[in-house]
Amino acid sequence: MAHGTHAMLVGLRRGEPAPGPGTSWRTRGEWLLAAVAGAFTLAQLLLVRPGMGLGWDETVYVSQVGTQAPAAFFSAPRARGVSLLVAPVASWSTSTELLRVYLAVLSGLGLYLALRVWRGLFPARVLALGGALFASLWITLFYGPQAMPNHWVAVGALACVGCFLRARADHRDRAALWGVAVGAALMAWMRPTDAVWVTLPLLVLVVAARWWRLAVALLGGLLTGAAEWVIEAYADYGGLGRRLSEASDIQGGLGWHLAVDDQLRSLVGRALCRPCTGPMPNPAVMAWWFVLPLLAAVALVVAVRARRPGPTVLPVACATTAAVPYLFMIGYAAPRFLLPAYALLALPVAAALLHMVTTPAGRWRPVVTALVGVGLAGHLAVQYAVLDRTVDRTTADRRDWARTAAHLHRLGVRPPCLLTGQEAIPVGYYTGCSSAATGGPNANSTRADILRTTRRVPTAALTRPGATPPSYARTWETHRSAGLDLHIAPPPARRDGPG
Repeated sequence: MAHGTHAMLVGLRRGEPAPGPGTSWRTRGEWLLAAVAGAFTLAQLLLVRPGMGLGWDETVYVSQVGTQAPAAFFSAPRARGVSLLVAPVASWSTSTELLRVYLAVLSGLGLYLALRVWRGLFPARVLALGGALFASLWITLFYGPQAMPNHWVAVGALACVGCFLRARADHRDRAALWGVAVGAALMAWMRPTDAVWVTLPLLVLVVAARWWRLAVALLGGLLTGAAEWVIEAYADYGGLGRRLSEASDIQGGLGWHLAVDDQLRSLVGRALCRPCTGPMPNPAVMAWWFVLPLLAAVALVVAVRARRPGPTVLPVACATTAAVPYLFMIGYAAPRFLLPAYALLALPVAAALLHMVTTPAGRWRPVVTALVGVGLAGHLAVQYAVLDRTVDRTTADRRDWARTAAHLHRLGVRPPCLLTGQEAIPVGYYTGCSSAATGGPNANSTRADILRTTRRVPTAALTRPGATPPSYARTWETHRSAGLDLHIAPPPARRDGPG
């Protein structure tokens, strides 16, 4: 019996299914993963206030399918996946609370399904710990209930790579082939360019090894997910090349940009670090970011020594290619950009941690376990502190937008209406107005068009306090609002007539 117990523990350490009655082991593993996913959903609802208003990018995505405001300008890098994801709620309700709850539940379910794909590739405890490590990052918790694409790219990446490994191990596993296609399609549906970067190692493998069934599943998923984006490129942007070029310009021109320091600065809770200036965060805030690649390296060494490198090498490789464009190819940072990399590294890192705290026989190493436990507790405390500050600051900013919208309503700027200038897109959403810009990444109008619009609907130009308004608005009446100056156009001439 002792020999059987030892064999089971060694098998678990190697990622093999436990011997004996498999049903009970699978049931325990299922419940463990469900508990992690449930805790992730609950943490979002408790720590990220459901009433927190929509952010800038969220208003763009939600306005495409919502009823609160006209559709905002949809710039070249964006894809329609998020808009379709929120449509079941946003198409009939303007309740932010309902949308947050819907997305929190959906993100928890997505994490559970993505982790479940990896059964048999890693032990259940590795999957549960990896899921918990990823789910407890302030970035994951903050963006899980938001109408943003990055968490869903991360879920798609985790599912796609796991299914790829399963399909490679068992050519008869048709469900795994479908999983590869669905995971790739989800990523491309949300952010087509991210999907290509994540799957780059997989694409190289299927071509080099001539795994044609896997190639069809992977390419089919990518093309299915990106089809709408590509069609839209030809319909509205003058072709795929033009859209990619315009997307690059909006992001500051893709090329060699060392953004590692920008990503570090964003770890304090800066949703968008552009321009990314200021001092580096406290070392306690950054420590986990440097420990992450070290633990991934430990996981690689352990996997190679155990002669089971695949489940570790492949997610690490895909995490690396997913991170490359956001570390070395753009001149700014947002912490959410690296969520796919963090999701893919979570399982190897969890395996490394469990290897460190247990002996080959499966016994705990007390001293190492205590040190790792203290480190994880400190890490969680830092993540909570950053999340709490970020939620407070973000909620305050979005309340300012709501106050500005209420002020505009009192000044007579009510739907149908038009806003231009500083923060016109999010404030326009809160006000129920269209938005317009004559320059910058969201340029969609001209000075002449705006002036013509003032003759038909209430119009306002928004600027920072004391800033010079646009030339067309310099004679308009100015009012001070919550952090903005509101330049109100003369009301449109009334057209009196019969009836």
